[in-house]
Amino acid sequence: MGENITTTGLDLKRMPLGTFNALGPSAIVELTGLRTPCVLIDRFRAGLKRQMLSSAETGPPFKSGVLGVVRADGTVAAGDAARVRLPSLPLRALPAL
Repeated sequence: MGENITTTGLDLKRMPLGTFNALGPSAIVELTGLRTPCVLIDRFRAGLKRQMLSSAETGPPFKSGVLGVVRADGTVAAGDAARVRLPSLPLRALPAL
């Protein structure tokens, strides 16, 4: 099961594997990978997956989101703060999943 959360001001795709994002008063999500668009996305509109390819020479290959695992549940509402805690060194890039 999955849920979507939209954030502003955070470059989630560039955060390292294992970053913890505290959302609202108690929820915590650990980043586990880059979201890779499914080939079935073209069912919504032909060529959509191709349009999601990044033109940047560095960084994630897709203009997409990230995946995470809920480590602590809680209520998250629009306007809640997001607090980031980076993992211990060495830092590793998020893998494409």
